[in-house]
Amino acid sequence: MPIELVPLSLPDSADTSKFVNFGREVCGVTPDSLDPEQFKEIEEALYKYDVLLFWDVILTPEQQYTFTRAFDPMSSDNYTHGNTNNQKKSVLHRTLRAIPRLPQVQLRGHGTITHHEGIDSVTLQHPTHSTFYKTRVSHKDEAKGITRFQRWHMDAALYNLEPSRVTTLHGVFMPQGEVQVCRYDDGTGDELKVPLGATAMVSGKTMFDILPKEYKSLAVRMKVKYAPHPYVWMASAHAVSTGLGMVSEGLETALEELPPWEERRCKTYPVVRVAAHQFDFAVDTINVQVWKNPVTGELHLQVHPCAAMELIVEPLKHDLKREWHLYPDGARLTDLKEVRDLLYENHL
Repeated sequence: MPIELVPLSLPDSADTSKFVNFGREVCGVTPDSLDPEQFKEIEEALYKYDVLLFWDVILTPEQQYTFTRAFDPMSSDNYTHGNTNNQKKSVLHRTLRAIPRLPQVQLRGHGTITHHEGIDSVTLQHPTHSTFYKTRVSHKDEAKGITRFQRWHMDAALYNLEPSRVTTLHGVFMPQGEVQVCRYDDGTGDELKVPLGATAMVSGKTMFDILPKEYKSLAVRMKVKYAPHPYVWMASAHAVSTGLGMVSEGLETALEELPPWEERRCKTYPVVRVAAHQFDFAVDTINVQVWKNPVTGELHLQVHPCAAMELIVEPLKHDLKREWHLYPDGARLTDLKEVRDLLYENHL
């Protein structure tokens, strides 16, 4: 049976022009039954459409990991979060458990789970805005099914381990219950109906495309230095109402109180990785290489604002006019509030 790619259904509130090449439902194959030619077709489709959905799939953890690893066969066997089972101070500990025989695959759920893939018993808490935000929706609204996005992020340890090229989510048991209404809480009044346990996906390409030119200039010149053990570092802090960043209250774990860490294992990644010839306002020397889509050539914005600790901005080329550019001479921002404000207010 040939592979069929079907556009995903969109809510009435969606601007369809922004979703022409975002998301496809895959029909005709399953992830565990692909021959090399079919996998190549799926790989190209993923880079073209960003998100692929397979219905009615049953996978073992080994099959899921084999499928995920196939997109990046030269990577190490380390999962991008590592084994979180012993990181009890991490904000992720109560939401994730590694499969004992294959820690690259993590179990996520809510409630007590018994006798699952070698895990005798574990109690997990599905993350919600009420446990992570500075403010929360009222109890009255929550009783009506009102919620918020929990935390916008990219799947990456951001310390010691590199991110994987692809993330896969396998729904084993889907929660049943009333549909919730997710408030964006960004001042627009926008809301979105969501099923329980939903995961929202966004297009890094669209995020970059809609930036004003001065912020595109900044994005292609800017790198983010992430905190060591970032999910322990942020565990006591609170997010802003949109989940797109953190409130600066001084509640982060002090660096000297974190688990042992080394500067060389801290990660610094670009906001947008770009080849020097793609923008006339690019820097003289580009020392970073991906976040550029290997199939379409498009640029994608990708940053984890909750874990960001510093920003490094490269200077413009010397022969360029500097009137409308931000930080034309480059900068290193180390004040945490300034870092967060720049990422949040400018939608980076």
